[in-house]
Amino acid sequence: MPSAEFEAAAAKIKELTVSPSNDNLLKLYALFKQATVGNNDTTRPGAFDFKGKAKWDAWTEKKDLSKEDAEKQYIALVATLTA
Repeated sequence: MPSAEFEAAAAKIKELTVSPSNDNLLKLYALFKQATVGNNDTTRPGAFDFKGKAKWDAWTEKKDLSKEDAEKQYIALVATLTA
């Protein structure tokens, strides 16, 4: 179960008035998925689903990162984006 600090960070990122860069959005997505789901065991999207592939690749790069470490990294990234 996600920590209260993680849930607060997830809520806080939705309140941004300026969207983070694509790179940071992919990092946020990957860390969120790793923290909440764990390792990516889904099939990689098809050749023409560029956004889906980018998200899949970003999440897969976090393979074997513990849910706790993913939470910590997510919280730290949110803190830098909302500072």
